[in-house]
Amino acid sequence: MVTHDITVVGGGCIGCSIARSLADRSDLDVAVVEKEHQLAAHQSGRNSGVLHPGFNYEPDSLKAQFATEGTARMKTYAAERNIPLDECGVLVVALDAVEEERLNTLHAQARENGVETEILEDEAEIEAHEPHTSGRAALYAPGAASIDAVQYVHSLARDAVSLGVDFYVDTCVEGVSRTSEGYRLHTSSGDLRTRYVVNAAGLHADSVASAFDVGEDLQVVPFRGEYYELVPDRRELCQSMIYPAPDPELPFLGVHYTRRTDGKVIVGPNAVLAFGREAYENTDVNVGDLVETLSYRGFQRLIASPKILRVAWDELHKSYRKERFVEAARKLVPGVRGADFRKSYAGIRAQLVSADGSLVKDPVFEHASDSTHVLNAVSPGLTCSLPFGDHVSKAVIENFDR
Repeated sequence: MVTHDITVVGGGCIGCSIARSLADRSDLDVAVVEKEHQLAAHQSGRNSGVLHPGFNYEPDSLKAQFATEGTARMKTYAAERNIPLDECGVLVVALDAVEEERLNTLHAQARENGVETEILEDEAEIEAHEPHTSGRAALYAPGAASIDAVQYVHSLARDAVSLGVDFYVDTCVEGVSRTSEGYRLHTSSGDLRTRYVVNAAGLHADSVASAFDVGEDLQVVPFRGEYYELVPDRRELCQSMIYPAPDPELPFLGVHYTRRTDGKVIVGPNAVLAFGREAYENTDVNVGDLVETLSYRGFQRLIASPKILRVAWDELHKSYRKERFVEAARKLVPGVRGADFRKSYAGIRAQLVSADGSLVKDPVFEHASDSTHVLNAVSPGLTCSLPFGDHVSKAVIENFDR
């Protein structure tokens, strides 16, 4: 039976970053277990690929620190590894006085976080950056970028392999047993012995954690984000990235435009409750996952909020009625028509919800006996993955040596 010092469960950007950092920082025997045939099959490969430079996060928070550091490091890493990256910048558009005040808050946060931003005060200044966008005001952040997320994750894995990390794909962890020297992982490919487990299982992180009696007052609630894309001859409607002014009470950004490294312009996502942790179509239902979500007292308390209920209803309409999605997209680019959009892909966000009904917005990882559990690598997880991986790996090594 194969034995490792540390086994990381999950082959996304967080799991691969942690494994790479562990191997680089120590002489420990490290492995990664991934249930899918390929890496980055879920959140890490089904996102917009945006690097968020850190203006949208509270100063002195881990999220702000990781986003600013992560963006800079990712740009250097991509250049060194020839990973496609486009430093196109982002325009955050305010449509009314309330949203304009939010821009001022973002601008102040950006200064504290060391992120370059500029307030554009009228439509002429906005149109100089994005000719087809109009608004009352906008915040321009030139440091935002777009990266090929799948190539990035595969590069992290190649780095890890070169440092001696073993990868097991098509290997699903089906059970865990405590042993005198750590754990035995019962997988679909046979048993693995390991002295220590790092849980970076993303959409299934809370389920894995429950086998270790960790995170019992927290649960992942899956939210599907569906994207459309502009047809090729209408991609000129977006030159970079165009975002709405965010609502600080919600973790979702709302429908926005992103120019990807392959030249496509994706529009979205919405944010609708997924009827399963991997229910990528709005017709997909995993009964067990859905019952688990609906019966969780934290979700029941969350959905009892009138604002959340109103937003959920609106987002659901965007999922089943294209015209409602287009209506939301037209707020930022008034000239778009329904014919300009075609269906693209969907991703599912592992939104951690606490028992009191709160949406957990900060990174969360917890230690247990011979294990560490990344319960929340919340957006911008891709942007933060290099510094977050280092942060977790350092904590793991300290906990491992106790």
